[in-house]
Amino acid sequence: MCSVGDVVGIDVKTLSTSEYECLDCNNKFKGIGKRVKCPACKSSNVNKIG
Repeated sequence: MCSVGDVVGIDVKTLSTSEYECLDCNNKFKGIGKRVKCPACKSSNVNKIG
C-alpha cells in the first residue's frame, strides 16, 4: 500500500535548534538547518546568536 504524507518517525524534540536574529527586522527566533530564514520577514540575512 502506498501513502503520501506519512510521518517518517523523526522526533522533533531531539533536533538541535539555534537562536538567530534577523539583521533586517531584528526579530529573534529559533531555527534548524543551514539556510535559515526569518519567519517574520522571510529574509535570509540572519545572524546566529546562540
